[in-house]
Amino acid sequence: MQYPKELFIPLAEKAVHTDIVRPSITYWQDAWRRLKKNPVAMVSMVFIILLIIFALFGPYFSSYSYSDQDFDRRNQGPNSEHLFGTDSLGRDQLVRVMHGARISLAVGFVAAITTFFFGVFYGGISGYLGGRADNLMMRIVDILYSIPFLLWVIMLMVLFRELFPATGGGAGLYSIFLALGLVFWLPMARIVRGQILTLKEQEFALAAQTIGAPRWKILFRHLIPNAMGPIIVTATLSIPEAIFTEAFLSFIGLGVSAPRASWGMLSSDALTSLRSFPHLLLFPALAICLTLLAFNFLGDGLRDALDPRMRK
Repeated sequence: MQYPKELFIPLAEKAVHTDIVRPSITYWQDAWRRLKKNPVAMVSMVFIILLIIFALFGPYFSSYSYSDQDFDRRNQGPNSEHLFGTDSLGRDQLVRVMHGARISLAVGFVAAITTFFFGVFYGGISGYLGGRADNLMMRIVDILYSIPFLLWVIMLMVLFRELFPATGGGAGLYSIFLALGLVFWLPMARIVRGQILTLKEQEFALAAQTIGAPRWKILFRHLIPNAMGPIIVTATLSIPEAIFTEAFLSFIGLGVSAPRASWGMLSSDALTSLRSFPHLLLFPALAICLTLLAFNFLGDGLRDALDPRMRK
């Protein structure tokens, strides 16, 4: 059967155009894009950055030290020379609030770093090994969890105060770091363990195990990076909890000792003259409240930004 030659004429090539709806971005770029759309979280981030600058560099621009005393200017209200007023010993309240910000932020960040590294390491190993090792490691966490949190911290602080009496009758700043670091990793360990138990059954983890990748490489190169979203959110939210705990311990006399000034100790000292000089309590209490709100709002924003299910 003969076919006409017209049937074999090649068709003109037609260019196929693909419309790019959204440029290709990474997971972290997408999370940052969504975080920027949250005005409350962005305002909180700006406030935290300004607070860090205020705490680190503010005292260098003041002509007063946090321990300088001027008995002729005791209990003065806010004025042009002392913007936050003076306390019962004539010390500048603004500089003392700045030093209190240093201590509170240092406690918060040290607790967050300890929570991040030790909690991720402990929970990751427990979840990946599973079996008897997981049961043993989690029972240790349960035993530590059975002790009320504040009672556990207070017991450690009292112990450190007895072991290191040279800190001026108080437990000292480094004892607070150690006490909070010993207990703040427990929630992180549980969260990381739950994430690893879920992720280690995914296809990418099984594929890495099939090709003979070492266990430590599967855990630290594949599983933990994929659980980084909840880890970052938990570490961020642990900062305000540590700041409040330090303020509470200093308020009841188990925290930072004189002459150092923390927000909790400033609030405690202001109670004796609250009715006569309310400004002594106003500024440290306001600093605590604003800082806790900022970190909590930022943590909520990070939780929404790092969760792929929140993508519109």
